[in-house]
Amino acid sequence: MLQIYINRFLAICLTVGLIASCSDNLEIEPAQAISENIALNSPQNIQAVLVGAYDELGVSDVFGGETLMNSELLGGNGELLWQGTFNAPREIFNKNIQTVNDNVGEVWLESYETINIANNVLSALDVITDTDERNRVEGEAKFIRGILYFELVKFYAQPYESGQTNSQLGVPIVLNPTRGISGEDEVGRSTVEQVYSQVLSDLNDAASKLPESNSFFATSGAAQALLARVHLQMGNFASARDAANTVIESGAFSLETNFANAFNQDANPNEYIFSMQVSTQDGLNQMNTFFATPQFGARDGDIGILQNHIDLYPDGDERGAFFYEEAGSNFTSKYTNQYGNIPVIRLAEMHLIRAEANLEEGTSTGAAPLDDINAIRERAGAPLLTNVTLDDVYLERRLELAFEGHKIHDIKRLKLNVNEFAYNANELVFPIPQREMNVNPNLEQNPGY
Repeated sequence: MLQIYINRFLAICLTVGLIASCSDNLEIEPAQAISENIALNSPQNIQAVLVGAYDELGVSDVFGGETLMNSELLGGNGELLWQGTFNAPREIFNKNIQTVNDNVGEVWLESYETINIANNVLSALDVITDTDERNRVEGEAKFIRGILYFELVKFYAQPYESGQTNSQLGVPIVLNPTRGISGEDEVGRSTVEQVYSQVLSDLNDAASKLPESNSFFATSGAAQALLARVHLQMGNFASARDAANTVIESGAFSLETNFANAFNQDANPNEYIFSMQVSTQDGLNQMNTFFATPQFGARDGDIGILQNHIDLYPDGDERGAFFYEEAGSNFTSKYTNQYGNIPVIRLAEMHLIRAEANLEEGTSTGAAPLDDINAIRERAGAPLLTNVTLDDVYLERRLELAFEGHKIHDIKRLKLNVNEFAYNANELVFPIPQREMNVNPNLEQNPGY
């Protein structure tokens, strides 16, 4: 299982080890033979490998953009249009995915490669003697592993059903480093319930160990925010509410006064809880590549925004004007900076989660639902509401978080349709990549493939 990426990981890890351990180690072993105990033999080297995990997390096929884009394409229901020439995203948009689809295969491959780097870091924690540093490193590695398993189980398995056993097949859980190729690496699929339990375990550990401030790396606030998102997906409204409230009340983040300032930024604005860093030297912004047009350094305008979506915004709402027209198509203005950081979690989402969860629970923890929704609408210049329902919150999510990677996951948790496809249709679940099926006899393919 996962054998294809093992050698790629070793190459990354060994290169990091060589750079960090300098000339003495170069004299001991040749580059192609340096061992993991050298690459992970000091706190400095472990930190270097951890930075490598973030780098892998931000590759194009994961949070460099395509994971977010895939969600929008798979959930496309008359509000956007794939008009590019690449076949893999077209299959996703058309809900006619082949088992050899490049996007589907690379998301799996890069995600497990990054998980393996995190597992290697976690295996070497005893090398770090400083308690605070060890806690931070452990928290960051578990945050990375948790966010990836959450994405994997949402794409490659039937959705989590609140109140059910969730014994449907999820994805393989691998918690130990893979450093060779053997039968032990041919791991079968855990259940959806087991995967979600692992995600919660990792993120709860991360939230308790991470510091409040940690540059642009994962923080306790980022772990709490992701916990809020996971609990919402599971229908655990009280837990989602409390986690979102913790983030909001921490005071570590604030809504930008202007909606446009929450996007296309070279440095993280106050609203970003977690984001992928992009610069002219490093990082990829595939949301720009596919959602923007050549005048902004992108391709040819692969994803157009349809009038059906733009018509959802009320008069005066700045978000409804955050589009531009080119060659007869509309495009979102959220990704017009080729080197802008990619927001993964924004504070606005926490207000939306708290509002929805408070409505579901009949509570007003932190703020009344109406106040949370109006805080977002006021920032956008939209008319304020005098009362709020769950349907109002659902619509506000569609307006505020449009084209940020939430679409298919919201459809599934709310049990909506995508055109003629029900929320749990086989066509809305990614196949297990064919190359994984070929090398691992313990994997079972999803129905319909």
